[in-house]
Amino acid sequence: MQIGVFSVSDITRDPVTGRVPTEHERIKAAVAIAKKVEEIGMDVYATGEHHNPPFYASSPTTLLGYIAAQTERIILSTATTLITTNDPVKIAEDFATLQHLSDGRVDLVLGRGNTAPVYPWFGKSMQDSVDLTVENYNLLRQLWDNDVVNWQGKHRAPLQNFTATPRPLDGVAPFVWHGSIRTPQVAEIAAYFGDGFFANNIFWPKEHYMQLIGLYRERYEHYGHGTADQAIVGLGGQFFLRKNSQDAVNEFRPYFDNAPVYGHGPSMEDFTAQTPLSVGSPQEVLEKTLTFQEYFGDYQRQLFLIDHAGLPLKTVLEQLDLFGESVLPELRRELDSRRPAHVPDGPTHENRKAARQQPAAPGQVGPIAS
Repeated sequence: MQIGVFSVSDITRDPVTGRVPTEHERIKAAVAIAKKVEEIGMDVYATGEHHNPPFYASSPTTLLGYIAAQTERIILSTATTLITTNDPVKIAEDFATLQHLSDGRVDLVLGRGNTAPVYPWFGKSMQDSVDLTVENYNLLRQLWDNDVVNWQGKHRAPLQNFTATPRPLDGVAPFVWHGSIRTPQVAEIAAYFGDGFFANNIFWPKEHYMQLIGLYRERYEHYGHGTADQAIVGLGGQFFLRKNSQDAVNEFRPYFDNAPVYGHGPSMEDFTAQTPLSVGSPQEVLEKTLTFQEYFGDYQRQLFLIDHAGLPLKTVLEQLDLFGESVLPELRRELDSRRPAHVPDGPTHENRKAARQQPAAPGQVGPIAS
């Protein structure tokens, strides 16, 4: 099981102190958090992509490349790479470069994005978002899988005898997760290619994500990549913990009540009852996180959102220290012990490189639904 954190890169006023961090402070905080993730024994650090205030992560590969130089073990990923508005050629080049710099410690989550104004800024229309997703990813796959590409589509200039450089490290392209909170076509694309499916699993009740993950698993098996329970699933989650449960509740409440993403809505108690958010003691966080496997089946990656809503860096680092000491060892041990032998572990460059040397299992492949 791969366990880590992801950030949506928000710049939010601290409701307790009234202070708004600067862009510089938040960017530097991301590096400090990633280094802490490695220090406590987590496996993944992921950053989002946004091109509008109040977010700072407009250049994920730059940030991850800087972090790669200061870490040795963790996988560096994105919480979203915008497949709709980014040029697939640039995605292919940037992530292959990052792959070489990090010695293979990189993968990415592709998503459509949820900010409508971004599309025209990059010469695209939000009405084409699903078509862009399908077309751009098909091109991205060709750029990574083939040394020479001849291609023509609807949404970008054609390519003739084009080679994306650098080539993927060891001939193994970065692993791709497809992220979605509501779009069945994205689950279909992930299943068709045998890629991973990342369910954000933050704001909506579990039943919603159970439907999407169930569809992905069913179609993964249909396309011949393995049995449904072998499909590669990642989940989001949130926690705020202190050694004493009531201390956690009291400290997090002003952040919850004022957070742009869910403040001024349901009470914190209702929200934690209805969604994966966990606020309490280490044991409460552990127990709630373990229920994810009961709802969604065995899965490969668990990422937590913890540096949002205006929480100061000091508090985020304290959260990670406490999680690493009191939750992480038991969570990893329990999830790994529950996973049957035929269900794969999380994808890494090394295990995918080894898999290339083995004959592929026979499978059936059909058209992508769009």
